[in-house]
Amino acid sequence: MDVSKLSVTLLLCLFTCKVFCSEYGEHYLEAGNFKECCNNLGIVDRQNPQIYCYTGREKHPLRTFETVILNINIPPESYKLYEGSHPDDVLLEFESQRSLWHYNPFSWKRKDVRLDPFNQTCIGIVTSRNYRVELNVIRVDYWRVVQFVLGILLFLFGPRLSKNAFFYYVVGITLGVGASFLVMVYFISRLFPKKPVMVGFFLGGSAITLYALQLLIENVRTIALLYKDYVIGYFFTTSLISFIVCYRFGPVTDPRSINLIKWSLQAAALISIFMCSYFQEAVLGVDLLLLVTYNIPKSWFISIIAFIKRCRPTPKRKLLTEDEYHEQGARETARALDELRGYCSSPDCNQWRVMTKLKNPIRFAKFVQGSSHLDDDEVLAYDVDTTKNDIASPEDYLTDDSD
Repeated sequence: MDVSKLSVTLLLCLFTCKVFCSEYGEHYLEAGNFKECCNNLGIVDRQNPQIYCYTGREKHPLRTFETVILNINIPPESYKLYEGSHPDDVLLEFESQRSLWHYNPFSWKRKDVRLDPFNQTCIGIVTSRNYRVELNVIRVDYWRVVQFVLGILLFLFGPRLSKNAFFYYVVGITLGVGASFLVMVYFISRLFPKKPVMVGFFLGGSAITLYALQLLIENVRTIALLYKDYVIGYFFTTSLISFIVCYRFGPVTDPRSINLIKWSLQAAALISIFMCSYFQEAVLGVDLLLLVTYNIPKSWFISIIAFIKRCRPTPKRKLLTEDEYHEQGARETARALDELRGYCSSPDCNQWRVMTKLKNPIRFAKFVQGSSHLDDDEVLAYDVDTTKNDIASPEDYLTDDSD
């Protein structure tokens, strides 16, 4: 009897190990790598996830807007996806969702999975089809840069936008078109009997609602092309109604309401900046910097800048002696005269036209050829005048009070 029980237990263990203890494939990918799966796997192994991991790289400011995408070339409805930071986390999620209590047939799946560029991220895929995965790394994701810049602009111009009438109508019409969906849901809910069973069924159908929303987003282009007239009519009608409502009530004028709109815009801007990158420390620092610079009075900045200028050591000015003054004057004069001669000798100067405007063209020609710019009489007059100034005493320049 004991032998038969032992045999049955051993067979059950072997069967369980065959079904549930199959090897889980773990693959570590780098930028540009791809992996094809799963021609060499049996039926039992295909029931277990093939795990693909990206180890991540060190954080650096130049990688702030980096994006890592895992492309899966298989229809989303034909596979199951499990995510985690480690292969063990993926297996734990796989085991938990395999039970009936965690079964979710309408889980959101996509062909392009975004991974954390700075931390290890693992993706588990379960499917009966053959597929190929490829890891792409975008060094600078321009969409993230645009989101970052728009977030900063929205934060800075939020106070102005909250008072702008055009912005009021644009946001009002947009919210009106979006709120029309809620109105449709409300009228549809009125069709259901208000009984506890039906209410529970309606609330329990949230998964179906999410699934329908997923189908709508994935096929929005097809719907817009096939039912173009209905889509245009719907948007035109809801936009017109929204505009009429906004025009009836007019732009917001109450200061408290304007403050609420301004704070909402700035909060949305800060969230947008924080969500534009996986480098959370950097974008959080930008958010804090915006908050600090926006709330600190401008007079404080002016005082800080003035204090920094006062504390900065200024080089001491050195005054020239009289000999240095004359030496520097002679040197700079000679340099300027050489530049003037060079210009007059160049093709850029029309010498004939210049000579027609001069009183002494011969002197100008001699100057260009290298002669001095002063004649003997001018040099003599300068020397005599300088000598008189040196001999004169300071009292000669003073006036008598009696005069």
